[in-house]
Amino acid sequence: MKRLIALALLSLPIIVWAQQATLTSGNPESEGMSPERLDRIDQRIQQALNDNWFPGAVVLIMRNSKLVHYKAYGYSDLENKVTMKRDNIFRIASQSKAITSLAAMMLFEEGKFQLDDPVSKYIPEFKNTRVLSNFNKEDSSYSTEPAKMQVTIRQLMTHTSGIDYAAIGSAYFKAIYAKAGVPSGIGNDKMILADKMKVLGGLPIAHQPGEAFTYGLNLDVLGYLIEVWSGQTLTDFFQKRIFNPLGMNDTYFYLPKDKISRLVPLYEEKENKLVKVDHEIYDHVNPVYPTLQGKYYSGGAGLSSTAEDYAKFLQLFLNKGEFNGTRLLSRKTVELMLTNQTGTLPTQFGLGFQLITSANDYQTPASLGTFSWGGAFNTTYWADPKENIVALLYTQVYNSQHREIGNLFKNLTYQAVID
Repeated sequence: MKRLIALALLSLPIIVWAQQATLTSGNPESEGMSPERLDRIDQRIQQALNDNWFPGAVVLIMRNSKLVHYKAYGYSDLENKVTMKRDNIFRIASQSKAITSLAAMMLFEEGKFQLDDPVSKYIPEFKNTRVLSNFNKEDSSYSTEPAKMQVTIRQLMTHTSGIDYAAIGSAYFKAIYAKAGVPSGIGNDKMILADKMKVLGGLPIAHQPGEAFTYGLNLDVLGYLIEVWSGQTLTDFFQKRIFNPLGMNDTYFYLPKDKISRLVPLYEEKENKLVKVDHEIYDHVNPVYPTLQGKYYSGGAGLSSTAEDYAKFLQLFLNKGEFNGTRLLSRKTVELMLTNQTGTLPTQFGLGFQLITSANDYQTPASLGTFSWGGAFNTTYWADPKENIVALLYTQVYNSQHREIGNLFKNLTYQAVID
């Protein structure tokens, strides 16, 4: 009988409970920010709504680990007048890249790889890399020359590998990748990441590795490497090793059915009006891709999330690798990720983030060491270690003509600092 009970227990499903991590609200003045000046953000967002820049938005600002401004504006569904809520879910697209970088560096700390290892050590298809030297626009044929070195993992994380982007990259590589069936990463639910990254390994790159910054499919390759190193799918690794520990309970590649209603519809501008996207985007992507049940886990663009979930992720870095009572990285690894890796190249980049350094500090009020990026559907974020600020602005517009809202939001956040 005892043996039968033991066998029955072994057959029960294993349930992994997500941790709860609620962000703490604070008094803006106590955290060195003026409530009256924060109101200017509300006024500017409302003006953008009136001007049809986007139907709605969510803004979240933290100072000293406390929420000092967290509001939803306008509508998530403009036609049906559904009010935007703070817990609405957005397609965060390239904001996925930083999460993939965190995952990789967790495995780096476990000794799974070194940053200057060639990618081919783990994905053999990348061994004989060649550089594009000539392209024929008539038939998409091309010629190449040998690369002087193999692409490294560090180059993937800094977008200096020479790998370009499908659908949104240069005209040459959009054609090359389309012909080879390599996707941009979002909405490719009927494909498998490993298959496409192996194909990518046999295609040419845009320039010699390490010689320039080319924004591309690097983090999709890194996502597949995480699967190789961990023996798990990327979605399982994210869920078990990052999302559950941090309490990021609304972040997914493909949404559970009970959360689909919170997904914000995707809009675009047509004849000076905002309308829902009802056609394929980029490389034949269904705009409702987060609601599908796919198996393509794009480390570069595939996730959907809430502003609050992503704020937890960013606070992890301001906390030097720890959040919600869990340490995911050491302080020294965080420092490495937030150190410029691209030398004198125009884009100053660490391991997963764009950085404010002495070379570009003049451009915004953000402090030295601030790290940032955004997503294709006009979501943006940054975190400032010196001022201990985390800030996010989420909208959901395809081919937005008003991405300047990100810098306007940044200026309005810093003008509210009074300590």
